[in-house]
Amino acid sequence: MLSKPIYLFQLLFCGLLAMLPASLPAAEPPFPVAEVQRQTLPDEQILDGVIEAVNRSTVSAQTAGRVEEIMVDVDDMVAQGAPIVRIRNIEQRAGLEAAQANLREAEARFIEAEAEYQRIRGVYERQLVAKAQMDSATATLNAAKARLEAAQAGVAQARESLGYTIVKAPYSGVVLERHVELGESVQPGKPLMTGFSLDELRVVVNVPQRLIEPVRQHQQARVLPLNGGEGIVAEKLTLFPYADPKSNVFKVRVYLPKKTAGLYPGMFVKTAFRVGETQRLTIPRSALVQRGEVSAVYVVKGEQVNFRQVRPGRVTSDPVDILAGLDAGEQVALDPIQAGVYLKERAQAGGAR
Repeated sequence: MLSKPIYLFQLLFCGLLAMLPASLPAAEPPFPVAEVQRQTLPDEQILDGVIEAVNRSTVSAQTAGRVEEIMVDVDDMVAQGAPIVRIRNIEQRAGLEAAQANLREAEARFIEAEAEYQRIRGVYERQLVAKAQMDSATATLNAAKARLEAAQAGVAQARESLGYTIVKAPYSGVVLERHVELGESVQPGKPLMTGFSLDELRVVVNVPQRLIEPVRQHQQARVLPLNGGEGIVAEKLTLFPYADPKSNVFKVRVYLPKKTAGLYPGMFVKTAFRVGETQRLTIPRSALVQRGEVSAVYVVKGEQVNFRQVRPGRVTSDPVDILAGLDAGEQVALDPIQAGVYLKERAQAGGAR
């Protein structure tokens, strides 16, 4: 028979047990999680493309002469309006001086003809001279005015010709090729320098004919950089209205935003064209673990954590679409490192027991 104090203790202990909940809630893992969701994402087709400069041109001579100075060379950066080649200008300067002399003579002749016209007009109004003299003075004035305008045009032309002896860069860019040497004689139309601008770039892509209609409909594209990332959204697309008869592909120009850094003409890039929409399972990019060729996630269910291999789509996007290995509504760890440590600690604790 139990003593009275022990009996009272048993009653108190049983009462405390009756007050406890039927089951304790499972401990949540000490790291954030996210739910696998089914989202409507753009359906894209990735094609190969080559970057080219929008502004690429060859500067040619516009006047005859001998090359006296070459200011830039291949691979030099040149600002817009900066001189790149200087041509000997003795003949052009002499032509300008002659044109200016003709202009001064024409101005003097015009002043003289205008004064004579005013004098004859005053006399003619008093009816002291015949109308033939008035007509002659008017014709002389008109002829002097025409010679003055021709002399002014001659000066403008000579000044423009003199300006052609200093060849300037039409836009800021890089010198790609030099076509003349110092001391070489050039004629109008002779190529001097070839260059391109890095401020405006575009990607030229050959689109198969089966994709040209959805590409034309959506008019959206992204240029995928080689180092990963979201990609560069194109500002506009230009689609050629005909297919190449040999390859049956349509040429499409994808224009990049101005002053896009890290891309250069001639580079090979991937371009993603939107061709529709699709339903896909997605997870945040941070939840994906990449170990060599294996892609996996830490799946969380209550206090249980499992390492599961998955098959992702494009791993450069965020969120990442999952093609196989997960179901909608499952939870994945957003911090794979903490999840791995947590799983290891639980395994060690289980082995110790």
